[in-house]
Amino acid sequence: MSAYSRPVLFLLCGLLLLTVSIAVLSTLVPLWLSHDALPTWKVGLVSSSYFSGNLVGTLIAGAVIKRIGFNRSYYIACLFFAVGTAGLAFSSAFFSWITWRFIAGIGCAMIWVIVESALLRSGTVKNRGQLLAAYMIVYYIGTVVGQMMLGVVPTTLYSVIPWVTALIIIAMLPLMLTHIANQDSSQPRTPVWPMLKLRSARLGINGCIISGIALGSLYGLMPLFLTHRGMSDSSVGYWMGLLVSSGIIGQWPVGKLADRYGRLAVLRVQVFVIIMCSIAMLGGYAMAPTLFILGCAGFTLYPVAMSWACEKVSAEELVGMNQALLMSYTIGSLLGPMMTAMLMQNYSDQSLFVMIAVVCLVYLVMLLRKADQQHTPVATA
Repeated sequence: MSAYSRPVLFLLCGLLLLTVSIAVLSTLVPLWLSHDALPTWKVGLVSSSYFSGNLVGTLIAGAVIKRIGFNRSYYIACLFFAVGTAGLAFSSAFFSWITWRFIAGIGCAMIWVIVESALLRSGTVKNRGQLLAAYMIVYYIGTVVGQMMLGVVPTTLYSVIPWVTALIIIAMLPLMLTHIANQDSSQPRTPVWPMLKLRSARLGINGCIISGIALGSLYGLMPLFLTHRGMSDSSVGYWMGLLVSSGIIGQWPVGKLADRYGRLAVLRVQVFVIIMCSIAMLGGYAMAPTLFILGCAGFTLYPVAMSWACEKVSAEELVGMNQALLMSYTIGSLLGPMMTAMLMQNYSDQSLFVMIAVVCLVYLVMLLRKADQQHTPVATA
């Protein structure tokens, strides 16, 4: 039987539309704030409010799914995202945007948990990897499409918000045509906190945190870095599209290498490459190939770290581990833009890549130790 059943295909179609909307807003929100002459630390605070919403959405998603099922949870998540997006057009006040992005963040995180958990439940041990690979590819394709659209559509606030909000509403339609089997209410839900404390999965969880810091900073502040170099909104979209599309290209070969040579070895190489690319970006030379390689290594770090952690739990604990890993990624995404924005504000825009290089260096130190070695304060941090 094919892994891509009707519910799975419809779920991925909805995810594609939602990801386009997420990508457009992730690039344009920092640019809109920058055009209003807001300081960098305020731009970073708005980005962090979105990731704070992600954290809340991740924590509540499991209980919501268990109570009302996948389909209704998906509709509610989309409505949260639509309201948080439409609200940006009603007020330009700084604190209003923090609130609206927080609400949108809750909806987006719920969508990710719902889709990932539904795919995990729909798959078997043999085809679960195919489904997660399809999920990552669809997610990144949607992200690239969203970035490319910035070069062909008007990018003003009141031009973008109506069609992005409409796209989110349309993304609800595919799941109205199918039904995803609900969780068994008699089966206890796997708690998130024990998954976070699992010693054998520690490197995977730490990798998700580091991935969140790096990608959260790139998503939230890379558009600002590029626009401060005098680039137009459409040019920023093309560069962000290059960064993310390289992540699509890297998914398959990096996954194959991880299967063949082991995830620990691949994680070490990935983190080293990210550090080298960050140093190269400080010089400002050969930006196109550097960003391409950075995207290949950076955007494949999360799935490899996720696979490492998921190998350490049973099939019944996969949904709980998925929530724990997404929460770890969200914590990193929350801390990354906030800390990096303050550094960029107080020093220079180059601090973006200094920050990424430093946190990856810390993770590399963890990876160079054996996974089963004794407890260390550095690894716990």
